Amino acid sequence: MDIPAELTAGERVRMLRESRGMSREMLASMCGRGPDWLKKIESGERELRSHTLIMQLAAALQTTDASIITGDGPGVNQAVPLGRLRHPGMPAIWDAVMNRRLSLAAPTGPVDVAGLQGRIDQTWTLWHSSRNNRTEVGRLLPDLIKETEAAVRALDGPDRRAALVAMSDVYRLTGQATAYVAPPELAWVVADRALSAAQDADHPAAIAAAAWNMGNILRETSYPEEALRVVAEASDLIRPHLDTTPDDWRGVYGALQLHAAVTAARDGRSGDAWRHWGAGDQVAKSLPANYVHPSTVFGRANVDFHAVSVATDLRTAGKALSLANDIDPDIMPSTERRARLWVEVARGHLQRRDSTAALHVMKMAHAIGSETVEFTPSARAVVADLWRSAPRAMRPEAAQLAERIGIREAS
Repeated sequence: MDIPAELTAGERVRMLRESRGMSREMLASMCGRGPDWLKKIESGERELRSHTLIMQLAAALQTTDASIITGDGPGVNQAVPLGRLRHPGMPAIWDAVMNRRLSLAAPTGPVDVAGLQGRIDQTWTLWHSSRNNRTEVGRLLPDLIKETEAAVRALDGPDRRAALVAMSDVYRLTGQATAYVAPPELAWVVADRALSAAQDADHPAAIAAAAWNMGNILRETSYPEEALRVVAEASDLIRPHLDTTPDDWRGVYGALQLHAAVTAARDGRSGDAWRHWGAGDQVAKSLPANYVHPSTVFGRANVDFHAVSVATDLRTAGKALSLANDIDPDIMPSTERRARLWVEVARGHLQRRDSTAALHVMKMAHAIGSETVEFTPSARAVVADLWRSAPRAMRPEAAQLAERIGIREAS
């Protein structure tokens, strides 16, 4: 289409939508949003700044170049990927999850549930320690999925309950490792199997951890109310046991509070966000100073990291950056979480229009966890914003980072 250069992004979206005969309700639903949201975008009442939403709108409007929406001018081509981000490990994981056999071969020998759980725990450690965590964990998941499925079928009594907890852990880890690269149907299946296995095991801590995972899916697909409900129900389930159970039960309870804090912050609810963060802070204070939950990495450092995320999501950049200044990132054992902290700091700098600082910390994030930056929408959005709007002297450096994570094709 011949779109006048002076049109805003919202006006361009409306022009493209009407030219394709699409209703506002139809286009909004394809982006997981409501028609009121799109109306505000098209009218200019709400600014369209999220790279993720720009790409979703471009794909729904059947344009292969997102710069048609952003109006970035000649020479700035933003290729729109078809479907989700691609990762080479997905086909094998898809096969293990979606082509679930109705009849699995019985194990050839005794099933060592404790040993199986130990391998799963080690894989969680790999997820949090590897710079290329999706690739390395993705290689292990298909066999772990099949083995836990077989163990559940082969066992009964307490051993079967232990195998169900292991199965829930595997599917939670699968959800983490395939976030943003799995087709939507796989993401929902994985989240549901993790929760169902935990419920079948009748294990409150496993149910709470699976609810934390389900809440992630609900939040990322624009269902904040449902995400908060799931987290609240899981908190109610585990709360009566907190005084008499192991530290990890309190750890997952604290992780639920931080999840609610971020969910509320993204929905613009400042009071609720800081209230939930405060609840998580109190849990961390009740645990040993060096405590870290094995899968959610809840602990003192993660509470502090989440304070930065909450402040950034509430668009209080000054507070976010001040909080980040007081954090020692090296006390966080998770490489993935350290990389995400720097992404949040970069977002804060961009909110203050400091592209130089944002680019510097995004390069740090990429050096710490390259696949975290490459496959996380908020990180890709920061890099895309830098590539589009960084000062001229910084454009080559921003373009190089965009190439490394697959936003821009190498020239």
